[in-house]
Amino acid sequence: MTFENKKILITGAASGIGQAQAKAFLQKGAVVIGIDVNPSTISHENYSHKVGSVTDQSFIQATVTEISDVDILCNTAGVLDGFAPTLETDEALWDRIFNINVKGMYHITNAVLPQMIARKKGIIINMASIAGMIAGGGGAAYTASKHAVIGYTKQLSYDYCKEGIRVNGIAPGAIDTPMNAADFEGDGEMAKSVAAETPAGRWAKAEEVANVTLFLASEESDYMHATIIPIDGGWMNK
Repeated sequence: MTFENKKILITGAASGIGQAQAKAFLQKGAVVIGIDVNPSTISHENYSHKVGSVTDQSFIQATVTEISDVDILCNTAGVLDGFAPTLETDEALWDRIFNINVKGMYHITNAVLPQMIARKKGIIINMASIAGMIAGGGGAAYTASKHAVIGYTKQLSYDYCKEGIRVNGIAPGAIDTPMNAADFEGDGEMAKSVAAETPAGRWAKAEEVANVTLFLASEESDYMHATIIPIDGGWMNK
């Protein structure tokens, strides 16, 4: 797979899965633009980084207008909710989770999509979660938000497939990233417990999710539409 001369826009690119995606595309010859609330440590001639939030509609619109002609959009930015059940989820937490995980995805997709439709070609890859398919992968807000991401992904594909737009999603399970750092704190018992409950017996690396991203962004997966690919070490097969 090669992505020479392809322009990739990735949200949540400063760390974790987003950073791994950026590095993977750069290795394949792409031009990558990252968006994150934090600065990036990536140093590459084909990489540029914009510091800002996906919840800031004016920032997103200005950034996309400046970039223009995005070939592949990776909606990867997201936050966890600490596994809080609904009675422990106040409105502020609920709104924060949905604003970043769902509304931010809506903002940047709507900013990029008209350019793609004008060219009759574009690929969008949304980051869902196994929490978008089953309970237990997050708290009330996170699980609800990832179900929304999967629904949004399927509807995007349904609405714009005939316009030359290909939309799919990825549903990670236990991935060793900074977002899950709390599970590894102290003696790491939580991380060990998750690994033990995973049929594959381990956490995945962010690079493994990036590899799935490359496949979904490539011509090899051209007939795949509205597909959500779990990468969960067999978690949902239990």
